[in-house]
Amino acid sequence: MYTVLQEAIEYAQQIGGLEFAGLVFGLLCVYFLIKENILTFITGIIYVLISFVVFWQARLYGDFILHIFFLVLNIYGWYAWVKGDKGDGPLHVSTLSIKNNLIVLGVTAIGVILFAQFLISLPSMFPDLEPAALPYWDSTTSILSVTGMWLTARKKIENWYYWLLVDIIATGVYYYKGIHFYSLLYLVYIGMAIAGYLAWRKSLQSSTT
Repeated sequence: MYTVLQEAIEYAQQIGGLEFAGLVFGLLCVYFLIKENILTFITGIIYVLISFVVFWQARLYGDFILHIFFLVLNIYGWYAWVKGDKGDGPLHVSTLSIKNNLIVLGVTAIGVILFAQFLISLPSMFPDLEPAALPYWDSTTSILSVTGMWLTARKKIENWYYWLLVDIIATGVYYYKGIHFYSLLYLVYIGMAIAGYLAWRKSLQSSTT
């Protein structure tokens, strides 16, 4: 752990402006999400735009494509949190039924497999494109994140389960790829995901009593 922190500090001294901006807006996005603040979507959109450049340069095509969905879901979530399901007012924290949880989990698992195959096949479709780095890990974090973002937009407490898993995997993947500040960001996200779940659970309990 000391070596990781030492390398992160050394990397911070030469970090590019884009990665630093990604770190700042990524943290702000999760902070506002924990607080159930609509600013989570505004900072999230800025984070997505920055991440487009970072992930393309790192050849993490899955993450690049993922952030296209993030852009759409941030806009949708912004609208849904304010307007509600049918324009009937702001959304409140809620939970999925066991049946819907199983459906979401099943669709997510299928998505991971299919998207990994898509990433592997990209060079055959675009000969000038370099092979995707870590396609299965990339696919796992990508699809889990899409699920997490969708549940976030619907204000379902289960979103934090998916974000926690994504954070754990992504911390290792980004460090391995040399994107040390993004690795550090996701390491911090692990603690924030736990804090977010606890805050949302309290909000859920207060709204049902």
